Amino acid sequence: MSNQALQNDLFLRALRREPVERLPVWLMRQAGRYLPEYNATRKRAGSFLQLCQSPELACEVTLQPIDRYGLDAAILFSDILTIPDALGLGLHFVEGEGPRFHRRIESAADIQSLPGPAAMESLRYVADAVGLIRKTLNGRVPLIGFSGSPWTLACYMLSGGSSGDDFLTARKWMYSQPVLVDELLAKLVEHVSAYCQMQIEAGAQTIMLFDSWGGLLPASQVSRFSLQPLSRIVHSLRAARPDIPVIVFVKGGGHWAEQVVSETGCQAIGLDWTVDLGRVRDQVGRQVALQGNLDPAVLLGSPAEIRAQARRVVESFGTRVSGVGHIFNLGHGISQFTPVDHVHHLVEAVAEASTQAA
Repeated sequence: MSNQALQNDLFLRALRREPVERLPVWLMRQAGRYLPEYNATRKRAGSFLQLCQSPELACEVTLQPIDRYGLDAAILFSDILTIPDALGLGLHFVEGEGPRFHRRIESAADIQSLPGPAAMESLRYVADAVGLIRKTLNGRVPLIGFSGSPWTLACYMLSGGSSGDDFLTARKWMYSQPVLVDELLAKLVEHVSAYCQMQIEAGAQTIMLFDSWGGLLPASQVSRFSLQPLSRIVHSLRAARPDIPVIVFVKGGGHWAEQVVSETGCQAIGLDWTVDLGRVRDQVGRQVALQGNLDPAVLLGSPAEIRAQARRVVESFGTRVSGVGHIFNLGHGISQFTPVDHVHHLVEAVAEASTQAA
């Protein structure tokens, strides 16, 4: 791992809500199928899982969008379902259907028989990738590590993979066997904490927790099943490494922003495109940094529209002053159908708009 001082620390300064000369930009799923170089590397790997499990190839694709666009942060290339795979569920991908497990959680016995946090050692290839990426970046930009949240992982584990019915099986468990769901989430808190700590020890400079399916929860259940488990992870990581910021992204949960901040203790929240940045800033913007929140579909529009919408997001946050922080991102992952040149237009537009707005 390189100890060289960062050449570009805009992302970390924005996370700390310090002044920045322009907004830092990175994109969720920035290493992905919209990039021809990614597709070439994935073809060489043989499969998506083999790509994830090769530190050298994971490093290669992590750096591809940094090399092409000059983004302000790199994010580890991996998948949130590595944890259930390490727990013995047997992750595989079905063409046209997405991730599947060879077995799913169907009983109390299945939950109780899950291995402990030591099982995360089987994900050592992820830590190896983090270390190699840090070394290869050599201080160019910070590196973000990540994990899925306990609730999101539980959704997949109880459903046997991706779901076309908004994870109805998992939501049925929530009402029919809530104590068992609590037990599963408690185990996953330990696993996610150990997994993220392993990434930090390998060189991750920020951790992002993705609660991709938190927005499926009703307001009456969000604290119990999403935020309380996230809080335990954040506090565990911060107790060990208070210098490492944690970003929490509850997709569909922007209207719970105050609750997310107060209950989790995170240093930044990710926001999807369904909320107004200015409103959320008024609520929590002096407690945490905000990350987001351009609709990924904008990148399928014209260059002129991309520039207009990027400026709208910058302006919606409002004037930057000391004590507030904004990291420009999409409201979710970039579409595989995004023209590669459109990301150039976006990065240029954010730099232009945010430099003028400083």
